[in-house]
Amino acid sequence: MAISSSTTTQAVDALIKWKNTQSESNNPQLLPQDDFIYLIVTLKKIPQKGGINGVRTNPNKIPLPHPLLSATSFSELCLIVDDRPKSKLTSQIAKKKIKEDGISVTKVIKLSKLKSDYRPFEAKRKLCDSYEMFFADKRVIPLLPKLLGKQFFKKKKLPLPVDLSHKNWKEQIERACSSALLFFSTGTCCVVRVAKVSMERDEIIENVSAAIEGVIEFIPKKLGGVRT
Repeated sequence: MAISSSTTTQAVDALIKWKNTQSESNNPQLLPQDDFIYLIVTLKKIPQKGGINGVRTNPNKIPLPHPLLSATSFSELCLIVDDRPKSKLTSQIAKKKIKEDGISVTKVIKLSKLKSDYRPFEAKRKLCDSYEMFFADKRVIPLLPKLLGKQFFKKKKLPLPVDLSHKNWKEQIERACSSALLFFSTGTCCVVRVAKVSMERDEIIENVSAAIEGVIEFIPKKLGGVRT
């Protein structure tokens, strides 16, 4: 049984109606215009160890018709690169590539430097506050939760995974900005960021519909593995 488009539309309309009610109340900041809308999915069973797409910390990308973020709208962007011997990538090579491709990244941090210079809590906090948006080579994503700490989770600044083995880095960054990220945790609940409050009604509906279809594709037994 598939989720009907009318069900999605009704849910979005109810959310918009509630948002408008809050805007007219005494607390207009309860739902800021730049805030996100989330899709919450409850699975019937906890995903097996290692996740559905390899490591649990490596998210599944779900393309959205309307991007949630835009790299060009941020002035301070940080890219974390994999400088381990097998990757054959240095910060110098990365900086040169960024300049040649016209990518608006202002800081490149090597994985080795992240491990050595950002171990103290204060260093992690300062790094988190220094940049508006983070990207990281998808090969190092599983290592980052431990290296970056809770501050990045609290401020919703977890790096977006990009494929730096691809020739077109700019395209990879744009794809990361236009994708919802599905993480499988140790529980049955998954939370996916799917739209922005400031989007038009039809854009929200289209994003939610695309996210639902995308999430189902990564779940064992598809819709049969979903509780709610």
